[in-house]
Amino acid sequence: MSDGRTFVRPSALDGTALLRWGRVCLAGLERRREEINALNVFPIADSDTGTNMLATMRAAMQAADAAVVSAHSYRAPGSAVSAHDVASAMARGATLGARGNSGIILSQVLRGIAEAVHGGPLTGRTLREALARASALVREGLSVPVEGTILTVLDCAAGCAAACSNPALAEVAVAAADGAAEALGATPSQLGVLREAGVVDAGARGLVVLLDSLVSVTLGETPARPEYVRGEIGGSGVDVPDVAEPGPHFEVMYVLTETDERQVIRLRAALAELGDSVVVVGDGGGSWSAHVHCADAGAAVEAGLVAGTLSDIRIESFAITAQVGHTHADIAAGVDGVAHALAPAAHAGLVADTVGHRGVVPDDGVARDRAVVRDGGVARDGAVVRDDGARHAAIDVRGGLNARGEPADRGVLAVAAGAGAAALFEAAGAVVLGGDGPVTSAALLAAIRRLPNREVLVLPNGALPAHELVAVGVAARDAQRDVLLLPSGSMVQGLAALAVHDRGRIAVDDAFAMSEAAAATRWGSLRAATGRALTMVGTCESGDGLGLVGHDVVVIDRDVRTAGLTLLDRMLGFGGDLVTLLMGRSAPAGLADELTTHIVEGFPGIEVTVYSGGQQGDLVQIGVE
Repeated sequence: MSDGRTFVRPSALDGTALLRWGRVCLAGLERRREEINALNVFPIADSDTGTNMLATMRAAMQAADAAVVSAHSYRAPGSAVSAHDVASAMARGATLGARGNSGIILSQVLRGIAEAVHGGPLTGRTLREALARASALVREGLSVPVEGTILTVLDCAAGCAAACSNPALAEVAVAAADGAAEALGATPSQLGVLREAGVVDAGARGLVVLLDSLVSVTLGETPARPEYVRGEIGGSGVDVPDVAEPGPHFEVMYVLTETDERQVIRLRAALAELGDSVVVVGDGGGSWSAHVHCADAGAAVEAGLVAGTLSDIRIESFAITAQVGHTHADIAAGVDGVAHALAPAAHAGLVADTVGHRGVVPDDGVARDRAVVRDGGVARDGAVVRDDGARHAAIDVRGGLNARGEPADRGVLAVAAGAGAAALFEAAGAVVLGGDGPVTSAALLAAIRRLPNREVLVLPNGALPAHELVAVGVAARDAQRDVLLLPSGSMVQGLAALAVHDRGRIAVDDAFAMSEAAAATRWGSLRAATGRALTMVGTCESGDGLGLVGHDVVVIDRDVRTAGLTLLDRMLGFGGDLVTLLMGRSAPAGLADELTTHIVEGFPGIEVTVYSGGQQGDLVQIGVE
């Protein structure tokens, strides 16, 4: 070791050591991310395999760290966290947070480890079992296995580990890593698209990083590997078209629960009929992650709805620059069925059509494990009240520097209705696209293009349906600009997301943190019915108070105030630490005080923040964090 101390090779890795391995993996994937991205030509040349694997591993480690904290709360002081506890949490976190095809496959490597260490630590024997199990899980999850990819390299790693004559953990790890590296070098000879581009398989390169990290933890030194450069591996080094047929293509991913093996098999077959690169895998605990590249994103979502309960739906559009004949309307048509698939029908004229776009998680009304606290105003009986619409410093936007020590060239665009709401977003550092009328996709696209920033994060705040957001995102992105649309289905979610915005992080990390904050904010609204309508909880009459959670009407009452109080009871019945009330232009006098008093008296300990939003339509927007 560099400090002169003798490295003692561990005979086994317990939970703490697996956490250390995970952190070494993160560092390795971070170092190699750009290299891996540059190798990415299969199945889609979108240069994000390194980023996807890094994001997936981060999700795994966040889940593992949370599991350790939870375990320490009920274990005896000094007791160790088991390898199975840590590995299971990593597998679950990776499955739920998987990004891209490579991320889903990475999750199965972690699941293989979790299953192998069920009865003890990771040893040479259980590492062999883990790799063999991971290889089987990946082949089982793929609809059409393709050789010359991470699949082949994982097979080779498992085979070399099994053939290793030395049973020591470090020796088995070295055999697996060296076998994977050798198989990685052979991938261009197995897959024509790699050979033509002069690259090795990107996902397989990421797998070698994971195995080399295991060698580092068990042997005390990291294997020396070459930097794989595009065009230096044989072949022409030119880009190869990644699809043969014309038309828009989408990457669709979602998490599936409340299902079984039979339904998963049917889903895998259904997705295979719609497109390619189909992977449907589980975490071993009842959650599944599905991935497909297809032309009809709506049909892919509908197939998932048939199989079980969906969450974390993400749709990325692959814009094929050679196809200049396609208009943005053509592109949007490819996901026209998504809103219909997700909508629970029109409830009092309201349609739920929020869909994630490029790594973005849609609001599903479910509480997550993140609370973002803002303070301001004057404390009164445990409540924090702000009745003015003035600009404020309650939402902290940190500056920060990028990796070069320079401010990140990143802007945030937020859609806001109402003068007070617009002032809140502006005070928090966002550029606002406002107005009381409906926002069009053309207006949003024009606003994005007006921003001078290289990176743009967009908070749509429920202003546009899913297919229009997808079309805007496709049209806004080009070689000079990255545009990420975040999952804010309401202004209160947008404010929660903006509260954790940090230009000091890389864009994908900043977007991920903001998306988490938005998703962790349950939101609802109080409205007055404008006419007679049928809702999921009955028929409302003109003037009735309607309480909505997300886009769904859950409360109808002849009295608007009573509807608001009942809505609060429904929303706070699931818990919460902070309630944000964004008051609308037509909110009845005294309604803010009445709602605040109801929270303070009925739900002690919950903080309340009241802002004057000035929006039309919603008498109140409610956010619960």
